[in-house]
Amino acid sequence: MTEKTLFKNKEFLSFISARLMFTIAILMQSVVIGWQMYELTKDPFALGLAGLTEAIPSIITALISGAIVDSRDRKKVLTFAYALMFVCTVSLFLVSSDYFPLIVSQKVFLMYCIIFVTGISRGFYMPASQALLGQIVDKSLYPFAVSWNISIWQIGAISGPAIGGFVYGFFGINVTYIIIISFVFLAITFISLIKPKPKPVIKDMSIFEKLTSGMKFVYNKKVVLGSMTLDLFAVLFGGATALLPVFASEILNAGPKGLGILRAAPSVGAVIMALYLTKHPPLKNTGKYLFFSVAAFGLAILLFAISKSFYLSVTALALSGMFDTISVVIRQTILQLYTPDDMKGRVSAVNSIFIGSSNEIGAFESGLAAKLIGVIPSVIFGGLMTLAVVGVSSFTFPSLRKLQLKDNQ
Repeated sequence: MTEKTLFKNKEFLSFISARLMFTIAILMQSVVIGWQMYELTKDPFALGLAGLTEAIPSIITALISGAIVDSRDRKKVLTFAYALMFVCTVSLFLVSSDYFPLIVSQKVFLMYCIIFVTGISRGFYMPASQALLGQIVDKSLYPFAVSWNISIWQIGAISGPAIGGFVYGFFGINVTYIIIISFVFLAITFISLIKPKPKPVIKDMSIFEKLTSGMKFVYNKKVVLGSMTLDLFAVLFGGATALLPVFASEILNAGPKGLGILRAAPSVGAVIMALYLTKHPPLKNTGKYLFFSVAAFGLAILLFAISKSFYLSVTALALSGMFDTISVVIRQTILQLYTPDDMKGRVSAVNSIFIGSSNEIGAFESGLAAKLIGVIPSVIFGGLMTLAVVGVSSFTFPSLRKLQLKDNQ
C-alpha cells in the first residue's frame, strides 16, 4: 500500500482533524495561561510550577489509563479525555473572566487547580490517541501515518500559539477562551465520526500485572527504552518553552504577540520537517539520524539562549523544532512497529510518562533553574545537558544507534 491509500481512510481523516482542532485549543490555552501566570505573579518559577502541576496528575493517571485503554473501546476513552479538557477550558474561562471578581491569589490558586485536572485529561489522551491510531491504520502505513499525524499536530502547534497570542493581544481574555472552547468542541465532533473499535484481546492477568506490564515490555525492548530515554532527557533539559514569556517580555521586548510567534516558531520548523518526512521517512540509518537530530536540537537551544535578536531567536526555535521532529517521528514509528496491538495502550502510557510529562517537568526544571541561576544561564545549561545526554546514550544503547527501521516493516 502507498501513502495515497492513507487518505482514502475516512477515519484517519477524522482522527487527524480532531487532533488538529484539539492541538490548536491546548496550545492556545498554554500561551494564555503562561502569559496570565506571569502577569499575575511576575515570577518565572510560577511558570515552572504550572508545568509541574500538570505533570504530576498526568504521570499518576497514565499508570492506570494504559490498562484502561487496552481493555476498553479506545475511541470512548479518547472522547472522555477531550470532554474533560472541555470542562477545564470552560472553568478557566469563568475564572479568568470578570463574571467572578477574584483577587490575584484566588485566581492563581484556582488556575493551578484546573491545570491539575487538565493533567488527568492528558494522562488519558496520549495513550488513547496513540493506540487508536494503530487500530485505524494498516501496519504497512505506520511510518506515513506517524509523519502525517505529527505534521497535523505541528500545524496546530503553529496555529495555536499564533492565534492565542494575537487574539489575546487584540481582543482580550474572554474572546480567547471562547475560541478555545469552540476548538475543543470541534475535536469532540470529529472523534464522534470514528466507528467504535473492538476491545483488544488481552490475556488474563492481575491488576498489578496490567499496571506494570507496559513498563516491563519497554524495559525488555532496548530499542524502545533507548528511544524513550533519549527523548526524555533531551526534552527535560533542552526545553525553553516554559520561559518564553520571560524572553518575550524582558529580553526580546516582544509582548504577547511576539510570544505567540516565539511559541509557534518551533512548530514552523517542525511542520516543514514533518511534511518532508511524509515523503522520505527515516527508514535507513535510523539510529544515526536519531542521535544526530537530538544533538542538533541541543545546539539550536544554545543558539536561542545567547541570542539578543528577536529574528535570530525565532530562527533558532524553528531549527529546534525541525530537529526535534526527526526524533519524534522515529520514536513514534518505533512504538507502532515494535508494540503488539494489545499492548499499545500500556506502552503508550509509559511513553507519555517518559515524554509527555517530561515537557511539564522540564518546564518546572527550567523555572527552578531560572530562579536559581538566571533565565539565560538556565537555558544554556539545558542545551549543554542535552548534548551530554546524546553522548551517554550513544554508548548505553548501541542497538538503537544501529537501528534500521526498513528491516522492521
